Amino acid sequence: MMDLTALTLAPSETLITLIGGSGFLGRHIVRSLAKRGYRIRVACRRPDLAGYVQPLGVPGQIMPVQANVRYPDSLAAVSEGAHAVVNLTGVLTSAGAQSFDAIHVFGAEASARAAKAARAKMFIQMSAIGADAHSPSAYAKTKAAGEQRARANFPGAIVLRPSIVFGPEDNFFNRFAAMARFSPALPLIGGGTTKFQPVFVGDVAEAVTRLIDAGLASGRTYELGGPEVMSFRELMEFTLQTVGRKRLLVPLPWPVARVQAMILELLPKPLLTTDQVELLKTDNVVSAEATAEHRTFEGLGITPRGIEAIVPAYLYRYRKAGEFSAPAF
Repeated sequence: MMDLTALTLAPSETLITLIGGSGFLGRHIVRSLAKRGYRIRVACRRPDLAGYVQPLGVPGQIMPVQANVRYPDSLAAVSEGAHAVVNLTGVLTSAGAQSFDAIHVFGAEASARAAKAARAKMFIQMSAIGADAHSPSAYAKTKAAGEQRARANFPGAIVLRPSIVFGPEDNFFNRFAAMARFSPALPLIGGGTTKFQPVFVGDVAEAVTRLIDAGLASGRTYELGGPEVMSFRELMEFTLQTVGRKRLLVPLPWPVARVQAMILELLPKPLLTTDQVELLKTDNVVSAEATAEHRTFEGLGITPRGIEAIVPAYLYRYRKAGEFSAPAF
């Protein structure tokens, strides 16, 4: 159990910069930090479209500002005066200027360098379970490279590796629940045996906040997973049960899934890529080493919440009669 040492500064005097703070995970971290009284600088590419974060705190507490991890000067500006800098940027598909190398590697390095130059006390790099320098997946490989670059430029940088993150705006349960509205079947890539440990976005936000409360640049890597380990098939079954729909679950062998992904990659916003197929070949769960070394939620004094307690409250809109449908559980 880590010692949550009090900050020397009162939270109301302490500025936290969230790079990429207007996204799905970022807005929940903003809410968590705001409740503690921190001042928050939300750095994003389009601050004019991020006004929705400001009502999460009191007037003047939260300020969206312009920044882009591909432009180091903008990162230097938003890091100035920050007690802690958190880099939340990431992409699921690599395309054009928003490539894996540009965002995961160069972006992590530039963010850490900016935090160091601004004399921030802490730097937190958001990564992902599965980050591996030797992975055949470019996503996993660049996530690992980003961790290494962050630590090289900010000694003591903390890395957080969550499993698949769920919550009201997630891109997992919402995607498959939406597919179940019109598709007669849902695909089980690789047979649906890949294991996941879904983690609630609010719990990840609480982990970030507790680390900032502690104020320790420990250099540790935390792996964050929820209370249940479930296969891809089990997650699809849960989704269908929650939305009250019966659909076929069709196993797609790895070669077939790869060919399908190659076709889907021709679309502007592909539902599946060949890199994601490679990524799905590895289980996405907390390692035994992280558990033994207390580099988990439990090590931060957090009891993670499971999918049954959260997901039905936002997937109801995919039921045939929406909120008027009988509860699935």
